[in-house]
Amino acid sequence: MKEHPLELFHFCPKCGSEDFEIHNELSRHCANCGFTYYQNPRASTAAFILNGKGELLVARRGKEPAKGTLDLPGGFVDNEENAEQGMVREIKEETSLIVSADDVKYLFSIPNVYRYSGMDIHTLDLFFICQVDDDAAIKAADDAADLSWIPLREVYVERFGLRSIRQAVHRFLVQNC
Repeated sequence: MKEHPLELFHFCPKCGSEDFEIHNELSRHCANCGFTYYQNPRASTAAFILNGKGELLVARRGKEPAKGTLDLPGGFVDNEENAEQGMVREIKEETSLIVSADDVKYLFSIPNVYRYSGMDIHTLDLFFICQVDDDAAIKAADDAADLSWIPLREVYVERFGLRSIRQAVHRFLVQNC
């Protein structure tokens, strides 16, 4: 039987009561104060960044999960950000590239489970595409250990460590190669 995603939470975060019961698949309810906590997916972004030579910018993951495997620049959307703003911020944080929200175009989404700190975090991964100049300066930072440009014909799905990223890269390559 699959463990409930909220199984690790035993006390109400509002009043501290132990009467914090599983309410349904996505929530726990406190019998003491009436608070219901919903475990909804976190929004996450990833970018297919292409240059004029038809190369894809890929990152090597510097942290777990999947440390050392290939990834696309991206990350979690912060509170008070829309997906495009989150994508622009993540691109800057991980690559030092400056793009505007008008430069990133939404492609598709894939639900995912991201293992972090011993917990499964359900995400909705939103994939974007943007073009940059061939001479755009890149510098790996934040979660990216390094960055490289790879011609699309040399992109191999199995080198990407996260399930949703592999699925997205496969879908992207099928549509664009």
